[in-house]
Amino acid sequence: MDAVTSTSGNAAALWVGLHMFLLLVLSLLVVRQRQKHKVALGDEGIPELAQAIRAFGNATEYVPAAMCGLAVLALVNAPSLAIHLAGFVMFAGRCLHAVGLSNSGGTSFPRVIGVLATWVAYVFIGVALLFYAIA
Repeated sequence: MDAVTSTSGNAAALWVGLHMFLLLVLSLLVVRQRQKHKVALGDEGIPELAQAIRAFGNATEYVPAAMCGLAVLALVNAPSLAIHLAGFVMFAGRCLHAVGLSNSGGTSFPRVIGVLATWVAYVFIGVALLFYAIA
């Protein structure tokens, strides 16, 4: 099945699966930093570890709600193209944010674009959910 003819359930499954792997990669980056610096709990003031922890933590703060939104859009038979669009924007945003935060604790272009893309995906998913709720 191609992206245009897939069902909304297939579309949601794709993006939920990709986001799960993103979370796994981010958690492995935390583990790698913990092992490198021999830190079991917290970040002990090590900037690289703190950045890895926040990149993972920030993703865990935003990804679950968006994925629930995509799943509900699939349940109400929203067009797969809409789910793919929201999933892609969310995934790209989360990847950009993670790269930006992992490379710098301060403001960076990828981090800013990642946050904006995440918010755009949130607004799109929220509006679509409200549309299907009252349509």
